[in-house]
Amino acid sequence: MKHFIRLISAFFMVLTLLIAAGCASTPKHEGTGEYVDDSVLTTKVKAAILEDPSLSSAEINVETFKGEVQLSGFVTSRAAISKAIEVTRAVNGVRTVKNDMRLK
Repeated sequence: MKHFIRLISAFFMVLTLLIAAGCASTPKHEGTGEYVDDSVLTTKVKAAILEDPSLSSAEINVETFKGEVQLSGFVTSRAAISKAIEVTRAVNGVRTVKNDMRLK
């Protein structure tokens, strides 16, 4: 009986470790916490772009992966590209900004 209890305990410990490892991040996949953090960061960047009257936020797409923000879409001038990058870098939590915006 004592052996059976140890076996069950070991099974649940291994199961717990496997579940914890399944939630961990890898270089190409986010962990659960990182996904939530990136979603919040994306929302903050979109709000900052929306607040700037010189930017057409409907045409700027924002995606975030592990703190790296990617801006894409079409803008009317190089000044708008520079302004969008500047606004994005000012958001707390942004590590790097990747620019994939294009001129119309």
